[in-house]
Amino acid sequence: MTKTELVKAIAAKAEISNAQGAKALDAFIEAVTGALKGGDKVSLVGFGTFEVKDVPAKEGINPATGAKIKIPASKKPVLKFGKAYKEEING
Repeated sequence: MTKTELVKAIAAKAEISNAQGAKALDAFIEAVTGALKGGDKVSLVGFGTFEVKDVPAKEGINPATGAKIKIPASKKPVLKFGKAYKEEING
């Protein structure tokens, strides 16, 4: 499903225009992104939890040359789906 298809689905379910659906989706994405940047978790009961995990620095190998390289520490956004959502998907 593309973003355009998702916007249409949101608009149809909420009985709003596609433009309003796009605004709603964009607002949701901005709100989640802002919360994660601020160090917060976003929990949607019955769906899942968005959070940021710290990935420590490590040493890797360049597959093209075989040379060792340093991979810097980073932050990784993750979504952990809730039990109810997993059960809904697995039927």
